[in-house]
Amino acid sequence: MSVDSSHFVSRISAKLKLKANNVQAAISLLDEDATIPFIARYRKEATGSLDEVALQAIADELGLAKDLDKRKSSILASLEKREILTDEMRKQIQSFEGMSALEDYYLPYKVKKQTRAQKARDKGLEPLAKQLYAQENAPIAASQYINSEKDVQSEDDAWQGAMDIVAEWIAENAKVRAQLREAYLNFAFLQAKVIKSKKSDAEKYLDYFDWQEAAHKCPSHRLLAILRGESEGYLRVSLKLADGQGESLLSSVVLKNKNCAERKRLDSAIKDSYERLLHPSIETETFKHYKLKSDIEAISVFSENLRQLLFSAPLGAKRVMAVDPGLRTGCKVVVLNEQGDFKKNFTIYPSQGEKQKSAAMEMLKESIAKDDIQAIAVGNGTGGRETESFIRDLAGSIPVVSINESGASIYSASECARKEFPDLDLTVRGAISIGRRMQDPMAELVKLDPKVIGVGQYQHDVDQSLLKKRLDESVQSCVNLVGVELNSASEELLTYVSGLGPQLAANIVKHRQENGPFKSRAQLKKVPRLGPKAFEQAAGFLRIRSAKNPLDASAVHPESYGVVDQMAKDQASSLQDLTTKAELRTKIDLKKYQSEKLGLPTLRDILEELGKPGRDPRPEFEMFSFSEEVHEMTDLEEGMILPGLVTNITRFGAFVDVGVHQDGLVHISQLSDSFVKDPADIVKLRQKVRVKVTEIDLKRKRIALSMKGLAQK
Repeated sequence: MSVDSSHFVSRISAKLKLKANNVQAAISLLDEDATIPFIARYRKEATGSLDEVALQAIADELGLAKDLDKRKSSILASLEKREILTDEMRKQIQSFEGMSALEDYYLPYKVKKQTRAQKARDKGLEPLAKQLYAQENAPIAASQYINSEKDVQSEDDAWQGAMDIVAEWIAENAKVRAQLREAYLNFAFLQAKVIKSKKSDAEKYLDYFDWQEAAHKCPSHRLLAILRGESEGYLRVSLKLADGQGESLLSSVVLKNKNCAERKRLDSAIKDSYERLLHPSIETETFKHYKLKSDIEAISVFSENLRQLLFSAPLGAKRVMAVDPGLRTGCKVVVLNEQGDFKKNFTIYPSQGEKQKSAAMEMLKESIAKDDIQAIAVGNGTGGRETESFIRDLAGSIPVVSINESGASIYSASECARKEFPDLDLTVRGAISIGRRMQDPMAELVKLDPKVIGVGQYQHDVDQSLLKKRLDESVQSCVNLVGVELNSASEELLTYVSGLGPQLAANIVKHRQENGPFKSRAQLKKVPRLGPKAFEQAAGFLRIRSAKNPLDASAVHPESYGVVDQMAKDQASSLQDLTTKAELRTKIDLKKYQSEKLGLPTLRDILEELGKPGRDPRPEFEMFSFSEEVHEMTDLEEGMILPGLVTNITRFGAFVDVGVHQDGLVHISQLSDSFVKDPADIVKLRQKVRVKVTEIDLKRKRIALSMKGLAQK
């Protein structure tokens, strides 16, 4: 490890309160391009069994530390090039552990544009500014600085230039900036006011027409809403300290002699420094701080919602009929086999007269019988509830499930869908996606940009690069935790497997198409460009359920096959027996197989995996049906108690689908009979809940719901 990396270790371990040797091991692995899922699962001995959350925190801090060091190098290079760098400056710059302090120190040395202070210096007024800043008791003669050639026509001109220089000195004072920054973070008020000329069009921001609150108490969702109002041109937003607080703080740092002869001029320079230079700068900084904080919180909510959605219970390998509802253009029906392969499609028109309805019934009955359908998925779009009821009446004992189709239309028009089904109509592709979502939600949803799935909070207002990074991390974590069937996984799903990525995923699919199914994990090494490192990172997360070696269907990494073979040999059994007979596994003494690289944490994982090789960690699929009493918002009545599905979780509550094409909100205050700090503590995405309708606003399409007093599963 490099010297710089060692410095990162001490800094990061102290900040995260983790053991230095574990952090050092994690950083070494990250620097070697090991993925977080791989490190968390297969390098527990090195990191002290750090989980993905801790490893991600280390990776984030490592990135910040490297960015800070890059900035230090850039500053040092600039100062050295201008021949103003001293050993003391170098030492000071290297000592900073935060970007703000570093930038404050560098500010006076930055190459500046032609500021008012610089113009005053050019007029020879810096000596006068130094006299003013020295705060002596004796009066200062400004007349000697009058110079018509330099456009200093009077004493007032001279004093103005001197005060401009002093104002800049104050604004570049690191102590002043640090204290003012702290004051803004702790005491600034967030203010929002409607722009009068836009008032008639800004009704959705009515709550913020004249709003003020302590900035540090403003919740993430409210700040993002206010800033959206500003970006759309409806609100004027600012951060301000109480009147006089900023100038008072500057005076406490700058004033050394309250009775100096030129106190009024110094006070004027302080006021100018605060209003013209410091307030705009620190206000912008503070906004960035709170915006980033809000972004991180909103993205965290989005990431967790996405994680829960990807972990939705899969139906599994069942023959499925999927229906994309349509009133005018008819319902598109597709049939998928157990692996999700498209078999056929047809269109029915159950809402266009009795003749068409009767024909639809016959077509559905014939397909259900002929294709041996085991489950039916119905999209929840327009006409979904009616179509679901119609099909349920003739499906008999076959489960009929309403499937959230958010993003299905986007998938159907995507390059991925065109590549997969070039000869099929958009609506047919959408129906296929609906059916596959029931069979395996994760495998289908990874084909979509998470932002179109509908589980985010102010997702278009947050930092888009950070959002993408965090969502990709969530998807990768879920995919690798579940594991991927190598012989049926799509290119998109394989992309998220540890160590792969788009190119290797494409190469795997191509190799599979040209050479047939993989018979062992070892055959992955024959895939073009899939080298030893990629194999090491990916192999443990790929499953081959029909493989001769049962370990190829498990989460046991190929690097540990030898020790498992030895376990079987020591028990005088086959590998198959070891996975099926619990009594054999209870006889295994794990300490016997410990080595320098293989410790008890990984050995325990291996033994646990042998008892459930390749078992899906997601929950079992459960049936759910909406109330047949309601299909549209107009069917709702206050006081109704209805079954619903949680579709989105935010910091202010949870949205619940009750089957009327418009989700209702259970406000955080209505989630439980007791106090709720975080809605995620009470509900999970796709959770089945019982709710009471408390308010219906047809005009604004809003439904208020409550879970208070209702027993939940």
